[in-house]
Amino acid sequence: MNVDFDALYQRPDPFGYATRWYERRKRDLLAAMLPRPTFQRAWELGCSTGALTRLLAPRCGRILGTDVSPNAIHQAIAAGVPANVAFECSVQPRQWPTGRFDLIVFSEVGYYLDLDTLQMVARRMADSLDRDAAGGLVACHWRPDFDERLLPTDTVHRVLADALGGVATHSYADQDMRLEGWWPGPSIAAREGLA
Repeated sequence: MNVDFDALYQRPDPFGYATRWYERRKRDLLAAMLPRPTFQRAWELGCSTGALTRLLAPRCGRILGTDVSPNAIHQAIAAGVPANVAFECSVQPRQWPTGRFDLIVFSEVGYYLDLDTLQMVARRMADSLDRDAAGGLVACHWRPDFDERLLPTDTVHRVLADALGGVATHSYADQDMRLEGWWPGPSIAAREGLA
C-alpha cells in the first residue's frame, strides 16, 4: 500500500462520505444490491469513518468494520457505534478476524493492494464466507485513474471473480464506479417463487 491513510485521516472525513452525493448514492446502491434483507454476521474491510457500516447495521445481527488507519477508526467510533457494530484497526491479510461471515463488503480497497496481496486477500475472503448461510461478497471500486492506485478496477474485480468462483451474480457499472456481488444459490425472484 502506497498511501499513508493515518495521515490522511488526521482531517475529518477526508473522502467526503458525509457530504458528497456520490458517496451517499454509492452506499445506497450497494445496500440495494444485497440479495437478502438481513445477514447474521457481516464484515466491511476498509470501513473508513463507518458510514456504510452504520447503514448496513440494521440489516445485520452483527457487523465488524475494520480499517488500517487508527484515525479512521477513531472517527468511526466518535460518530456513534450501534450495539451490533464493532470497529477495529487491523491490516489485512496480516490480521484476520476469526469465524465466518454471510456478508463481506470490499469497497474502495482492492486497488491500493499489489497483485500478490490482492490475490491472497481475495482467497482468504472467499474462505471466510459462510457457505452454509449462503454467504456472499459485494465489491465496489472507483473506475477513473488516480495516482495512488496500484491496480485498475477491472483487474481487482477479475481477481475477486477468480477467487469467488466465477462471474458476478449482481452487477452495476457507470463512468465512476463498478459494483458487483457474488452470491451462491438461486436468484432473489426464484427464492420468492417468482421465477
